[in-house]
Amino acid sequence: MLKRIAVLTSGGDAPGMNAAIRAVVRTGTVRGAEVFGVRQGYSGLLLGDFLPLTPRDVGGIIERGGTMLGSARCLEFKTDAGRRKALTGLASAGIEGLIVIGGNGSQTGTHSLCELGFPANGVASTIDNDLLGTDITIGVDTALNVILEAMDRLRTSAQSHRRCSIVEVMGRDCGFLALTAGIAGGAEVIVTPEFDLTPEQVRERIAQSYARGKQHGVIVVAEGAKNNAQRLYEALSAPHASLPLEPRLTILGHVQRGGDPTAADRLLATRLAADATDLLLSGTHGYLVGLKNGQLARTPIAEVAGRTKPLPDELIRLAEVMQT
Repeated sequence: MLKRIAVLTSGGDAPGMNAAIRAVVRTGTVRGAEVFGVRQGYSGLLLGDFLPLTPRDVGGIIERGGTMLGSARCLEFKTDAGRRKALTGLASAGIEGLIVIGGNGSQTGTHSLCELGFPANGVASTIDNDLLGTDITIGVDTALNVILEAMDRLRTSAQSHRRCSIVEVMGRDCGFLALTAGIAGGAEVIVTPEFDLTPEQVRERIAQSYARGKQHGVIVVAEGAKNNAQRLYEALSAPHASLPLEPRLTILGHVQRGGDPTAADRLLATRLAADATDLLLSGTHGYLVGLKNGQLARTPIAEVAGRTKPLPDELIRLAEVMQT
């Protein structure tokens, strides 16, 4: 069994990452291993920035958003020289295995370490929910609830003033948050990178809604859509647009990443991270741990790295019906 392992968080922070760190430390300790945290993601591997962690060190963090270890982008790690430098740092610290908590880019890093022969497992964590091998990722539930609260508040104001709220949510390459928030929040229009709409198409849908008697509206737009929220707002605000409702723009930004993780994210993070750690300490590595049909799922990291999950067909069909 491995005796010294490390855990790092990488990429965009997600509510529930701290719960996952806690689960790694406590699971590893119970199994008789020493556990170290890596500060600032893959950058910390290159710098050899390791922090010994005990169960007491991670007490009281399960309810906190963000990540106590920090996170950072690291271009150097994408190079062969950078990855070998990381391996040298791990060897110098006597660390024999690694748990990586993060999204698509982070798990590509996990795969690269595994290809070089270093034992590592991944934990599915990203508010984008675009990782293969899992139905849901850490942080999605919290981010979605933040968006819905904002949408509900904006709709209240829109109802009072006969307005149309244009709400931009995160999702540079994947429209999962916009799609699910649009369904759950009763949006009149949903715009995502996968299903972009022109300003004229959006205007027409709002006009049709108005003709059916709806005197307010909400348009949810993923930030990565070609016609993003700012462009739609400018187009729909123009005098020639003749939009029957006055448009208002709200960009939620990083507020979606913040705040305390929901119960669902705390439980998900704990389950995934504990299983990934158990696997690693049992000598099984090269896997992403996620959740499928409510059960823990282990997917070879080679099948995950560099690929993204498409939006569920069932949710796409549902959104089309609910927007009518």
